[in-house]
Amino acid sequence: MWFIAPAAQPDPHICYVDITLHCVNFDVMAELPSGLLEACVVVGAPSDKLREVQQHIKSNERPLLDPEVLQVHAPPFVFKETNSNHVIGPAFSRVQRRRSFIKKKKRDRAAEGLSNGDSSSRSEALSATEDISVPKDLDLIALPQLCFPGGLQLDSEQKDDTYHFLVFTDLFGNRTYGVVVQYYRAVQQSIQEGVLQNGHRWTVAKSRLYAPFAVCIISKFPYYNALKDCLSCLLVQLRTAREADLEETIREFSAKLSLVPLPPPGQLHVSFSLRPLQVVLPSRDDQDSPVTDIDLHLPLLCFTHAALLQVLSCLLQEQRIVFFSSDWARLTLVAESLLLYLQPLSWQQPYVPVLARGMLDFLMAPTAFLMGCHVNHFEEVAAETEDLILVNVDDGSIQASRSEALDLPDIPLAAAECFISRAESLQLQYDLEMCHLGAGTDVNTFRSQRRSWQRKLNSQIQNIALELMVNIFREVQDFLNHEHRVFNSEEFLRTREPEDQLFYGKVLETHIFHSFLRDRLNRKRDSFSRMEQMMRNHANRYDADFPPPLAYHYVQNYYSDMATALGKAISATPTDESALLARYHYLRGLVNTVSNRRLDALEDFYSLYKTDAEIFPSQMVKSLVDSLPEVEWLQADRRPELKRLISRVKREQERERATQSRGQEEAAVKRFQLPKKYMHLEEFVKCVQESGIVKDQGTIHRLFDALTVGHQKQVGPDLFRVFYTIWKETEAEAQEVSLPASVFEHIDATECVFKLSSSVKTSRGVGKIAMTQRRLFLLTNGRPGFVEVAQYRDLEDVKLSSAPFLVLRIPSLKIRVHGRKEAFEANLKTETELWNLMVKEMWAGRIIADQHKDPQYLQQALTNALLMDAVVGSLQSSKAIYAASKLAHFDRMKVEATMMVPTTTAETLKHKINPSVELAAPQAVDVLLYTPDALECDGGAGVEPATVVRRPHGLCPGQLTYAACLPPLFIPFPNCMMGVDRDQVWMGSEDCVIYIISMVSMVCNRQLTEHRAEVTGLALDTEKYSQKVAYSCSAEGTVMAWEVSTLKVKKHFRLSCDLLQSVYSCGGALWCCSRNSIMEVWRNGSLKQRVNLPEHQRVTFSCALLLPESEELWSVCVDSAEVYIWHMKNTTKPFHRVMLQDCTGCYCMIQVKNQVWVGGLGRSSTKGKIYVLDMERYQVLKELHGHIDKVTALCSAEDRYILSGAGKHDGKVAIWKVDEKGLDSSNC
Repeated sequence: MWFIAPAAQPDPHICYVDITLHCVNFDVMAELPSGLLEACVVVGAPSDKLREVQQHIKSNERPLLDPEVLQVHAPPFVFKETNSNHVIGPAFSRVQRRRSFIKKKKRDRAAEGLSNGDSSSRSEALSATEDISVPKDLDLIALPQLCFPGGLQLDSEQKDDTYHFLVFTDLFGNRTYGVVVQYYRAVQQSIQEGVLQNGHRWTVAKSRLYAPFAVCIISKFPYYNALKDCLSCLLVQLRTAREADLEETIREFSAKLSLVPLPPPGQLHVSFSLRPLQVVLPSRDDQDSPVTDIDLHLPLLCFTHAALLQVLSCLLQEQRIVFFSSDWARLTLVAESLLLYLQPLSWQQPYVPVLARGMLDFLMAPTAFLMGCHVNHFEEVAAETEDLILVNVDDGSIQASRSEALDLPDIPLAAAECFISRAESLQLQYDLEMCHLGAGTDVNTFRSQRRSWQRKLNSQIQNIALELMVNIFREVQDFLNHEHRVFNSEEFLRTREPEDQLFYGKVLETHIFHSFLRDRLNRKRDSFSRMEQMMRNHANRYDADFPPPLAYHYVQNYYSDMATALGKAISATPTDESALLARYHYLRGLVNTVSNRRLDALEDFYSLYKTDAEIFPSQMVKSLVDSLPEVEWLQADRRPELKRLISRVKREQERERATQSRGQEEAAVKRFQLPKKYMHLEEFVKCVQESGIVKDQGTIHRLFDALTVGHQKQVGPDLFRVFYTIWKETEAEAQEVSLPASVFEHIDATECVFKLSSSVKTSRGVGKIAMTQRRLFLLTNGRPGFVEVAQYRDLEDVKLSSAPFLVLRIPSLKIRVHGRKEAFEANLKTETELWNLMVKEMWAGRIIADQHKDPQYLQQALTNALLMDAVVGSLQSSKAIYAASKLAHFDRMKVEATMMVPTTTAETLKHKINPSVELAAPQAVDVLLYTPDALECDGGAGVEPATVVRRPHGLCPGQLTYAACLPPLFIPFPNCMMGVDRDQVWMGSEDCVIYIISMVSMVCNRQLTEHRAEVTGLALDTEKYSQKVAYSCSAEGTVMAWEVSTLKVKKHFRLSCDLLQSVYSCGGALWCCSRNSIMEVWRNGSLKQRVNLPEHQRVTFSCALLLPESEELWSVCVDSAEVYIWHMKNTTKPFHRVMLQDCTGCYCMIQVKNQVWVGGLGRSSTKGKIYVLDMERYQVLKELHGHIDKVTALCSAEDRYILSGAGKHDGKVAIWKVDEKGLDSSNC
């Protein structure tokens, strides 16, 4: 019986299910995911060997025997039977490639035993052993030694059962896990004749012997505690089983485990009953997280905090590490816990946590490794090997081989202190935590309490360990160049604390760091990047009971019960519980896949794909699609949802093949190296971008002109090395400037000194002139003091001058400030001309930044000024100042007045945001969406509302006031966006998909895939329906109505038009805008009216706007400077037209209050323009010039602001104030 219950409930409400199943035909599936069990292996001494030893054993002798594999049980266990009772193949097979094991050995033994018998008997013996087979990827050669790492030794006493754990790693780094139990059984007693005594012959029984046997469960997943529980349940059966029934008991146990489904990542655990215990398989947090079924506090019990950090430091530096313990189980559990502490960094080197005594030669390997062996070998290993780190788990000590001292750098102090502080607060003693509870009478209840406590503790430890990794490697991100996949390791090392540089120097050369670095460059969203969101969701549990006898039809019923129970769970789960629904669909799809109900499985995976694409099993679905027979292909073709899924799978396969080479490039990680040959412009641009100096191509082009003044147009390696060194030294000096405490009272907290002059005489005293991003000030000598020279926006004039000194004239810089009578003069001598250029550039940058309300201009001016300094320092010639003047970009624009902002624009413009600030070139902003209060859902009072900016390859959420962007979501070519509610945003994309995004978590897990062409428009309707209805349209003319609560299509229809661009809902009808017409249609799809211009005036519509209050329809075109206005009830011809001056075409339009804002492109200047129109008088109120490319997107922010986005030559978002008062366009 299957039942489903939330794990958080101590007494879950259980739903029992009765099933009737009709038999179906099953075929062999090609590829299915691994289940809980890969194989179950029994290891021990053969019975004939035991009898032989017993006959010859001497008193008190305890011989060591060679263990052998006695039994192997691996899926499949159930075979389909035909009417003629012939077995025709496995019905539930996961592993198809299989090989024979120990057949030759068995065959030889059988042949020897029958050497004097007839040939028929011999052939029967041989065939009896032929069916022993194991999965091909299981290597059982070393398993007997590992099951008995200390040797197989007989004993005269029954010993306690013992458990230990194994990890196997193949050549490709894939790990398989084993859980072993050793238990003792009595060897069959034999009788022998005794001596003659007092006329009587006595028979004497030999002393009773006990032989150990090992049962090893091998799994692809490290469910250590769960598999240990399973073996504990097995031993209960083995103790009461007869000798003849042992193999069948173990086989039935193995078959049950092979039926257990694995939980998908997320909120669902799987539990099953193996009497007398309830066994739980915990789920992973997400797709990239490892399974954690282990007590993570064990290392904290074994080591002091300082010693534990030493071990972690050795692991991060990839040393040759050996663990020692007197308990074999402790070796693996501690090693596995420590490797989980390193997550998301992953150990890449050889890993063998348990070495049998016959494997100690592995410790002579020259590479880094992590291995473990018995503490009895400690002295031997320490004396015979070099350069090993020896970790005694039993006493918590760490030392180097042949040395008591450990000469390795420690983890950085700040990160270590934070870890120790957090670790000291942990409660590691279960009895102390639970001493207020009474004694439980139900073992499963007690175990459930213990699991809950352990899960909570594991979560705390994982958070502390993750925080340690984040503290160690947080600043790596600052030295990455994602576009060129470069990590500037030299600069990263140079900026570390001196005492930490040795540690980082070793870590940066390791495979573990290289893998971590590759994930950072790929912008992987893992636990490292989602630390604040870890462990938020409560887990739910999925429970199962096993079927009775493991016959074919019973297993069919078992899977059908499971699928039906999951179906009931899906029906009972609210639609807003999308994460839980996704995991139910995942499990049911898995069950249907195992049962070869391919079409049902694909339907489940289609539902999963729409609900949570993050856990969508792409490879399994591709394999499933490839395995469809022709009959099922035809059936799938008649089911629209399956047809869509299959076509999407095929598109993804084609895309993977097309981008395979790109994927190989993304796997590469480059370290920046200085050039070794002369560079032309293209090579120079790439080199500068990789170095991280600057990304903007225009600035790099000007830098190239500066460095090649008077030379051929190429930059030599020596010149670039000098320039790069000066640039980095200037950066370092800026970070190391030590200012007196009194100075901080006069400057802002965000200000930094980027340039200091030499000590010079000025009109305000002797000192050093300091340049920040906002002002110039004098740092006086002697008694340190602050004298403000000027803020850049207050400058009136900057010019070269000279000051008299005896009969000489000393070059000086004279600065005049508004409101001050006396000029500031500084005798800068040889630095005068350079400072003149830098101050003028900062002045011009400040002016242009204020005019355009764009602080990025000032930041770019600062970059230009610092580049001037590096150019002058690297050229050291008479032409150095002239060369540096090539970088005076804003000063030149100020003089030429090329960026003057009209008065009206300056008054209306509030601020600018640059979503492309981290990119080498700006990207077009095609869609904007304002989501009020989207970032306040977690109680973050005072957080500004978010703007969502569409770029060609993704969207960037930012804050309205501060332009602070969160990590971008990469969605292929979005076309349109719509806010559905407080949290939910829908986005239509060129790949025919509607993506549903949570604005709280900034995660896109749900997708709507019903459209067959690119999605171009979205609209929301709540007028006459209690539930929200959303409308979407695609380019080929399809319109779909969605029920928002269920995400199901209510109706759909197709319009005849040329490229449908948008859809609007108004007055019980839909208005659809295409390139050649605007259509009003009823909600059932029937055409009500079509709006066209006369044939001789035909233009291409770009946008339509409905004004229900005045019953007007406004439209604009990409190839016309007119705004066309119709009455909605009479669309024969536009009743009014508004001519837009100096305009070539319009691209977007929006209503705010009593105004209509239109975004377009200017004719004379080819710059973006926004026209503000009066809705009542049909007049242009304002012309706004805020972009250097066409205005492509507009959105309103609570009717107080309008946000505009522009094309790829601009790539910025402007924020405009909305003013209800009219203004004549002649004043613009």
